[in-house]
This record gives sequence, structure tokens and C-alpha cells, in this order.
Amino acid sequence: MSQPSKFWDRIADRYSRKPVADEDAYQKKLRVTREYLRPDMEVLEFGCGTGSTAIAHAPFVKHIRAIDISSRMIEIAQGKADAANIENVTFERATVDEFSAPDQTFDAVLGLSILHLLENKEAVISKVQKMLKPGGIFVSSTACLGDTMKFFKVIGPIGKFFGLIPLVKVFTTKELQDSLTDAGFEIDYQWQPGKGKSLFIVAKKPGP
Repeated sequence: MSQPSKFWDRIADRYSRKPVADEDAYQKKLRVTREYLRPDMEVLEFGCGTGSTAIAHAPFVKHIRAIDISSRMIEIAQGKADAANIENVTFERATVDEFSAPDQTFDAVLGLSILHLLENKEAVISKVQKMLKPGGIFVSSTACLGDTMKFFKVIGPIGKFFGLIPLVKVFTTKELQDSLTDAGFEIDYQWQPGKGKSLFIVAKKPGP
């Protein structure tokens, strides 16, 4: 088991009990996302955590594959789905690097609170673009620490070394936007609840 998965396994139960930091912002992100969803959609969510968002969107789509690096997170997510009688979400333990699907498999991909935790976000964004059907959407919510916390480039690796925090990459809003457009996406919607808050983006793959 890798060090990142051990970290998330260790905090999974505490994480699942923690309330959403900004409930109003979270609900707005759910509402905006649903404006793009349709009942016939096949959806992928990577970094699904304890499954709350996948379960919330499940009634609005055909099927969701939801993956996470942490076995314990997936276990908690499956328990939530079972309790809510949600049957169209498949939870799997996998990293986005390990996960594979044929090109143009999904109508929508969700990557929420995850891009800043990846070693190579550009490679993942490119992979997402290939997995999406033409006209498909990539929904992300990302901490762009380069806008307000450049010092984290120094202290972040120290915390990761001692196992106190996971890998956290520091980049700006502009750098994230460029990563998406360089991969061939068009930014269809963008919103930030306030300074220093995660940047919410709906990016679209060109097509019909």
C-alpha cells in the first residue's frame, strides 16, 4: 500500500464525520453540475472520498463509477450508498493513474478537491479529455494555493515527509486554466466563492 493511501485510510473515519466547510458553496456546485447532467449519462468521479457527491448526483444520471485511492474511504462510501438504496454508483479502490477506460467512454468526469493532490495534473487532465465523449464535461473544484499561499511550496514537502499531510501541489488559477485549455478543453463555467477558496470549473470537450 502506498504512503498516500495509508494517509487517507488513517483519516477516513474522521473525514466522513467532518461537516462540509462551506455548505452553501457546496450546494451551489451541486446545482450547477446538475444543469449539465442528463438521465442517460455515464459518469466517472475520481478522488470520490466517502462518496457524498456521487450519491447526491446518482438520481440525475444513468451510472457513476466512483474511484478513490483509499480502501477505507470506498468502504464508507459503499455503506452510505447501501443505506440510501443507491444502486447506480459503482465504488472502486483505484487511483486515477491506475484507472483505465476506452477513449470517449464518459459523458462527464468529476474531479473535486483532487487536482492539487496529484503529482502530475496535466497528465490526468489529458487522460480525462481522452475518456470524455465529444461535448462531454469535466467538473473540478481545486485549491489554487499559488494565488494566496506561495509559501506552501516550502512547508508542504516537509509536512508530507513526516506523514502529516498528503502531497499538495502549489499552482495559480491561471496555471490551472492553462492546463485545461492546453489539453483541449473550453472553460464553460467558472466560480470562486471568495478569495482563497477552491476554484470551481466546468470545462467542456469540444463537440456536438
